[in-house]
Amino acid sequence: MNAVIVDDEATVRNTIKSLLNENFPDINILATAGSIQEGFETITNNKPDLLFLDIELPDGTGFDLLKKFSQILFKIIFVTGHHEYALDAIKVSALDYVLKPIDTDELCRAVEKAREVINQQEQRLKLQALSENLQGKKVLKRIILRTSDHLQIVSVSDIVRAEADSNYTSFTLSDGKHILVSRTIKEFESLLSGSGLIRVHQSHLVNINYIDRFIKKDGGYLQLKDSTRVPVSPILKKQVLHALTEHLYE
Repeated sequence: MNAVIVDDEATVRNTIKSLLNENFPDINILATAGSIQEGFETITNNKPDLLFLDIELPDGTGFDLLKKFSQILFKIIFVTGHHEYALDAIKVSALDYVLKPIDTDELCRAVEKAREVINQQEQRLKLQALSENLQGKKVLKRIILRTSDHLQIVSVSDIVRAEADSNYTSFTLSDGKHILVSRTIKEFESLLSGSGLIRVHQSHLVNINYIDRFIKKDGGYLQLKDSTRVPVSPILKKQVLHALTEHLYE
């Protein structure tokens, strides 16, 4: 496998190169670059199988670089910082990444995943989701949901609610469709925080835009606009009411 590294920090480029040499001697580092322009020329000239790509470059973003290619025939591992909004965008887009400072185990996991067969349609969907999320002004617009047999790109605004089902999560969309995903609801709570979905119960996330009213009887529950009832945990009741009040005055 041939690889190219595009990152504006020489120390990061050298670290990735050194760790790959130690742990993946079969990966050949063809070249490195520190900007979009250098990166475009390097990728075009070398045609790598794998690209390590920094999100923040001095002359734009990593995605600005990807837009220069009519076809992306290489696998991508993004390189990003801990507290960047871009990290959430990458996660919900189901793309591979490593955090700075580079951790050996994280890098190895990302490379092993990149070795797995991925078809171009899947990668195109993931990159499409990432592109829209990076334009979202800190609000995630799209999420990739992986079912047992395919990937689906979903607008966050179309998610009505999510319900835990053991180690699975069942999503209900505004068109009535249900999507079952083999990830826990806790993971999605973290990924979608700030995007309109709020935790109302140990087993339920609800899109605040689809809540019709809070009903006090029977221990307290939410009635959604489609007449669905969702229980509210007594522990979370106060923050749910606070979120509803804030939403009312937005």
